[in-house]
Amino acid sequence: MDLDLKGKNAAVTGGTRGIGRAIAELLASEGCNVALCARHEAVVDATVSALASQGVRSWGGRVDVAETTGLRAWVAAAADALGGLDIFVSNVSALAQSMDDESWRRSLEIDVMGTVAGVEAALPFLEKSNAGAIVVIGTTGAIEIAGAPRPYASVKAALVPYVKALARNLAPKNIRANMVSPGNVYFKGGVWNVVEENNPEVFKVMLSRNPMGRMGTPAEVANAVVFLASPRASFITGTNLIVDGALTQRVQF
Repeated sequence: MDLDLKGKNAAVTGGTRGIGRAIAELLASEGCNVALCARHEAVVDATVSALASQGVRSWGGRVDVAETTGLRAWVAAAADALGGLDIFVSNVSALAQSMDDESWRRSLEIDVMGTVAGVEAALPFLEKSNAGAIVVIGTTGAIEIAGAPRPYASVKAALVPYVKALARNLAPKNIRANMVSPGNVYFKGGVWNVVEENNPEVFKVMLSRNPMGRMGTPAEVANAVVFLASPRASFITGTNLIVDGALTQRVQF
């Protein structure tokens, strides 16, 4: 299926590894120009070069999304570099699991305020698009409890009504807003790879909870994100798409 993304412009936070990298690569393969950011300049530059090799415009910058002033400036610079924005994907997360004050602070700054600041900075550009789309990366941990309390799940849960409110309020401006919530996603250097290497017994238990007998891949999450970001999903807004291989048992009405 042609997703009608050729020539569109997208900005992806945290686009150099894992789910963010898979999103950026799939957007580029569909002919979408891509801007991305991350905290390490060398990795950003390498990713930008890789995307450009697919024949699209690509641009990147070193950004810590917890610094919202810098994030807002990056979004504006991305729009200028690409010639506008049609899509904004908020992907970065602190992934905080500890219950100390610093973990909570970083989670709120990165997951919540980083998302809000990025979206607000992108809105003036999305309003000029004829197919504006926002996609926020969530987690199944926000909709079903598994394990001890942790900042990561709690702050992601706060974004669910935020995205729904965006969808309702931005619909008259022809801007859609959706969330994609992955279950367990495995990739080298990712959270579950680290658990696998440092605590193999816990990894085996978590793997066994996946009815499909495996964890998901970044590419599988990217498939959902890019579809929702595309004009092919033109009447889908305000949804939280669960991508978890039937991991959760919650009935979603």
